[in-house]
Amino acid sequence: MKITVLVENTSARGLPAEHGLSLFVETAGCRFLFDMGQTDLFARNASELEIDLDTADFAVLSHGHYDHGGGLSTFLSVNAHAPVYTSRHAFEPHYNGTRYIGLDPDLSGSERLVFVGDESSIADGIALYGCLDAGRIMDPGSCGLNMLVDGHLTEDDFRHEQYLQVIENGKRILFSGCSHRGILNIMHRFRPDILVGGFHLSKFPLDETLAGYAKALDSYNTTYYTGHCTGFDQYRFMKAGMKDLNYLSTGDIIVI
Repeated sequence: MKITVLVENTSARGLPAEHGLSLFVETAGCRFLFDMGQTDLFARNASELEIDLDTADFAVLSHGHYDHGGGLSTFLSVNAHAPVYTSRHAFEPHYNGTRYIGLDPDLSGSERLVFVGDESSIADGIALYGCLDAGRIMDPGSCGLNMLVDGHLTEDDFRHEQYLQVIENGKRILFSGCSHRGILNIMHRFRPDILVGGFHLSKFPLDETLAGYAKALDSYNTTYYTGHCTGFDQYRFMKAGMKDLNYLSTGDIIVI
């Protein structure tokens, strides 16, 4: 498997970066795009890296926030055939406080969108999962993120978030855009060999609680590739107590 980071908050390769996430993934049997950043930058960086987005067999939108799905219209224009798998809740209104951070509602009627529920098989060894059915190891809170219910803002329960698991060569690779439901809860449910995605810890203080999270994550036999909403200070703090924690930057290539 080859994973190319098209968009991330930081860049180590001279490519432009933005607050967001987009990954181009090549497996033994297919190619796909996981998230699309907040603008068309993922497509421009793909061109610089000589990646043809029209070769993607499908795309996945991890959740309904602009920094992961803002480039959706661009993907639909540069790739004329690939379905886009997204939660049935992705186009519900989402806010950071009172600021709208959701998707463009005008795109919700696209015939290319495939709205999925709690579990959906995409291809052999590739599946999407929605609601977590395991116990809660941590309560991450909503970190000020809200959803609109019956005309009123309430704390987001992140029902629109989904996780993509790929099983290849005996390894379980899990892609999680932001891990809003709690990175420890996700790890407890899936226990992957490799996890790629944000931990959503950027607002957490560098204290004994975060150190405890690092210790709990390190107890799994998992290699982590993180960034984006993890927070760089939080990453450095946790890395001191973890044996296999790596930071993603725009332009990085991971070969598994």
